[in-house]
Amino acid sequence: MAKKNVGSNFDEFLEDEGILEEVSAVAVKRLIAFQLAEKMSEKNLTKSELARRMETSRSALDRLLDPDNTSVTLQTLQSAVQALGGRLNVELEFESKARVS
Repeated sequence: MAKKNVGSNFDEFLEDEGILEEVSAVAVKRLIAFQLAEKMSEKNLTKSELARRMETSRSALDRLLDPDNTSVTLQTLQSAVQALGGRLNVELEFESKARVS
């Protein structure tokens, strides 16, 4: 007899384990680092050149591009996106609680 999906969804599992926020932050940072690196490649920009355009140090850019370093400021991210010709959009999403009548 085949079992159907039993139990909660993956987010609920991560929440039960107490690691949902950490895992989500790392996933978002990895995506950001990947997208920035891809855009740098498309524009044939070196890290040194992008750091110069951002008016920051190469080590600050390395931290931004490190997929495992989740400590990024919006200012640094905005600077990188702008230096690559983009526009930063930030979206917040909240779960709504069911209303009790």
